[in-house]
Amino acid sequence: MKPHTPGTAANSVTIPLADYSPAHFLLAVVDGVATVTLNRPERKNPLTFESYRELVNFFKACAIDDEVKAIVVTGAGGNFSSGGDVFEIIGPLVRMNTKNLTAFTRMTGDLVKAMRACPQPIVAAVEGICAGAGAIIAMASDLRLAASGAKVAFLFNKVGLAGCDMGACAMLPRIIGQSRASELLYTGRFMTAEEGERWGFFSRVVTPEQVLTQAGVLARQIAAGPNFANTMTKRMLAMEWAMSIDEAIEAEAVAQALCMTTEDFARAFEAFSKKATPQFQGD
Repeated sequence: MKPHTPGTAANSVTIPLADYSPAHFLLAVVDGVATVTLNRPERKNPLTFESYRELVNFFKACAIDDEVKAIVVTGAGGNFSSGGDVFEIIGPLVRMNTKNLTAFTRMTGDLVKAMRACPQPIVAAVEGICAGAGAIIAMASDLRLAASGAKVAFLFNKVGLAGCDMGACAMLPRIIGQSRASELLYTGRFMTAEEGERWGFFSRVVTPEQVLTQAGVLARQIAAGPNFANTMTKRMLAMEWAMSIDEAIEAEAVAQALCMTTEDFARAFEAFSKKATPQFQGD
């Protein structure tokens, strides 16, 4: 089967990810983990209009694929992504009118929305340069691992734009704090891997040779867990940003009660009673 043309309606993306053949990135689905590799290494994996749309469709397809339990996002050739392609995106943008520019900025925001709405936890394996929209993709992931030497920059102000791009002003302060986020968004400077780990942007820093391997290990660990419960955790982590503590406690009571109706919950009890490891099946 052929993949849907980028830009089609969300409800038209019905292809199982095992049969998905993207044109603008590499995709491998093994043992419940889908690995997305941005694959323009000669240019440090920049994004284009087409790759934006195809990534949006991919993450929307994940929402209806029960076989994929976790996702890894990485880049080829020692870099994560240098952001929007200067000649294929930035150049055309300066010639667009307001209507078309707004359509573009909403389309880029759709990528973050699709990543956050995607029920599977997303692990970013960040190596080398991770800038602009590449930094946003890492930010929008659920977990981030860095290779030593990795550098992250939200460099929108370097090209005369505001730091409020694709949700950065909403999400980045929640990850690293308001003051640190403000520094990165006002200056556009690079955050080192070590700073990112210290500030909470990265879970840990490993060698470049280990970053993709360790991201895969983490993704497989998640994939082996209770899938319904994991998707509920991701949903509640997002929803509770806008809740009071009392509202969050009530919402979590309902969510946890739903998880207690699953077969995986019963399997875990049975395995525990037999001093065995539960074999979760996602139901």
